[in-house]
Amino acid sequence: VQLQASGGGLVQAGGSLRLSCAASGRTFSRDGMGWFRQAPGKEREFVATISWSGGRTDYANSVKGRFTISRDNAKNTVYLRMNSLKPEDTAVYYCAGGVDSGLGLTARDYNVWGQGTLVTVSS
Repeated sequence: VQLQASGGGLVQAGGSLRLSCAASGRTFSRDGMGWFRQAPGKEREFVATISWSGGRTDYANSVKGRFTISRDNAKNTVYLRMNSLKPEDTAVYYCAGGVDSGLGLTARDYNVWGQGTLVTVSS
């Protein structure tokens, strides 16, 4: 069972990126999924979560209105669209899975983690 995150890179403040998280080994179509991030010297923090159907989502206050989480269960993939990026969004972004159908707001809710993809936002 593996989650592969991709799509990170270097972008200027105000720019956009789309992260992808492709699952393999088993289907995650019945799992809630999420994105977390960890900036240098800081603890990992919650960014966004989505229910198994995509019908429910939740976001950290710091990204609400700028980031959008979505999923394509046919492709076993979760996305994070990031707009209006700020330097404080710089971090390694991790996708996570395994929530029992609903939303997961804490790292403890998840039992499968991807390897992370680096997002760097320059000012």
